[in-house]
Amino acid sequence: MAAASTPATVALTAAGIHFTPYAYQHDATNTDYGREAATALQLDPGRVFKTLLADVDGRLVVAIVPVAGKLNLKSLATAVGGKKAAMADPSLVERRTGYVVGGISPVGQKSRHETVIDETAALFDTIYVSGGRRGFDIELAPADLIAVTSAVVADIALT
Repeated sequence: MAAASTPATVALTAAGIHFTPYAYQHDATNTDYGREAATALQLDPGRVFKTLLADVDGRLVVAIVPVAGKLNLKSLATAVGGKKAAMADPSLVERRTGYVVGGISPVGQKSRHETVIDETAALFDTIYVSGGRRGFDIELAPADLIAVTSAVVADIALT
């Protein structure tokens, strides 16, 4: 299947990073986007990562965690040298990333943000993240995702 053209796929292609696209039928009534992707693609939910944005001391920070878990806000704040973190307002997130909730890719965002990826990504040769729209994920090596987003690796997930 040819890769859908999204800011994420364009950025990965421009950076020379190998990725594999996966499209699936998104159910408009389902708001558990990451688990939907894991189920649709028949993957271990620990290998599919969701992209969340949090407000850490007044700045937006991207957190990439397995869909099988939740984001530990305190650990995220610590990972970026902050004191307090809270989930960011979805409308602000959409404006700053250029993506809609449920289709936010950690790659190709409109504005560059500090990024932290959960350390469990290193357990896999490849992981899956949103490709930039609902119903579209991309598979890539964790090291490539870390490189293209300049991510810090830290223990930020609660299982």
